[in-house]
Amino acid sequence: MIDIFGNALVDYLAGEYTEDIATYSSLDEEDTIPLPYLFRTFKDMPSLEKTALKLAKGKVLDIGCGAGNHALYLQQKGMDVTGIDTSKGAVKVCQQRGLNAVIHSDILNHSKTKYDTILLLMNGIGLAGTMQKLDGFLSHLKSLLNPNGQILLDSSDIIYMFDQDEDGGYWIPDNGSYYGEVVFTMEYKNQRSEPFPWLYLDYGTLQNAAWAHNFECELVGKGNHYDYLAKLLLH
Repeated sequence: MIDIFGNALVDYLAGEYTEDIATYSSLDEEDTIPLPYLFRTFKDMPSLEKTALKLAKGKVLDIGCGAGNHALYLQQKGMDVTGIDTSKGAVKVCQQRGLNAVIHSDILNHSKTKYDTILLLMNGIGLAGTMQKLDGFLSHLKSLLNPNGQILLDSSDIIYMFDQDEDGGYWIPDNGSYYGEVVFTMEYKNQRSEPFPWLYLDYGTLQNAAWAHNFECELVGKGNHYDYLAKLLLH
């Protein structure tokens, strides 16, 4: 499988930045992921990410760590933090940037260690893929937490992407699936990834899923564009 994301990160770190990652979605949206943004420092992070990093405590696992921005910031603060990513390129970049602990693995295949804080930033809950897989995903994350452990995640309610009628309701296609289920394809330097599912959760849906696993669910903050930061607390 082509490591689009990792190849782009490796190129950028090597000073070979010539283009951004193009994304195409099942919502007929075309967009780009600017590579410099994937190497942002703490001061350039959105406020929700800054808040999440300030709330991190104990032994931390950064899922989908990418270029390692969040993990490296916490490591510089003296915290015990591990990054994990399915991208070989991302893992290589984290190592080259000085992250002490980084694992190349799917999170569902990682079960050896327990953590006090799990980070799922940059819409990280999207890794669950679909609503059907969300329960299993949360169940696995729960198994990785110490008593009183927490999951800090941000996501977005993408209801705004659908047309509204005069009464304020939304026209959502009745295809039997949750409207936050999106399929993406990425393209970089004339190479295209296989399509992959991604899940955007509105807060109410997240809250119900969290309660089903006996998490406390707290809305920590809201961003400027239908995005939010939530904390799931395990007792």
